[in-house]
Amino acid sequence: MVQGAAGLKLYLASWRTGDSFGELVRMAGPGGRVGVIANALDFIPADEREAYRRKVHDPIAEFQSFGLDAYDLALRGYYGRTERLLAELERTRVVWCTGGIAGLLRRAMRRSGFDALAPGLIWAGRLAYGGWSAGACVAGPDLRGLELMDDPHALAKGYDPEPVWEGLGRVEAASVPHYCSDHPEAEAAEAMTEWMRAHGRPHRTLRDGDVLIQNGEDLELHAGRI
Repeated sequence: MVQGAAGLKLYLASWRTGDSFGELVRMAGPGGRVGVIANALDFIPADEREAYRRKVHDPIAEFQSFGLDAYDLALRGYYGRTERLLAELERTRVVWCTGGIAGLLRRAMRRSGFDALAPGLIWAGRLAYGGWSAGACVAGPDLRGLELMDDPHALAKGYDPEPVWEGLGRVEAASVPHYCSDHPEAEAAEAMTEWMRAHGRPHRTLRDGDVLIQNGEDLELHAGRI
């Protein structure tokens, strides 16, 4: 546990919302506002992303089906507009960061000012942070080792070419998603885990369905259904 972090509300999943979604709904509260940040997917053409949203998975619709006020919080719209982003975050109960390329998500957080604004709100318990895969990974101390799963130099239009290695630092250990799971990146997760062990890096492996949850003093693993 991060010392003095009693107010933190975190929900870090390996795959989508994991198998403990009710806990995330409770963090948001009845009708709570949820900002869905999907910048990790910006390397995918817009038409393909829209087709996937309509045919396979729409996180905004998933939150809305539980009575939550979910909306698209695209950080691209806040580049150079940090005051507007702060106002948006102060009206939001949960931010939910999707999977994709962690390096893109981290760059968007840096350029929009999210990484300067959100941690204080999260630390004070005014904003819950959730995410899966890439969204979970950026909550840790840094992104070292993640290059075995993601290309740290992957780019999309409007993104700075220089990688951002620092994480948000909301948890002390790195998250390794898709570990021992039926997922295309399971082999890469094994390689990342071995790298973490070899370099003595604190880390937690997450199988798809697993969720790391903090809603009070301790960060706890909620194992997924096997």
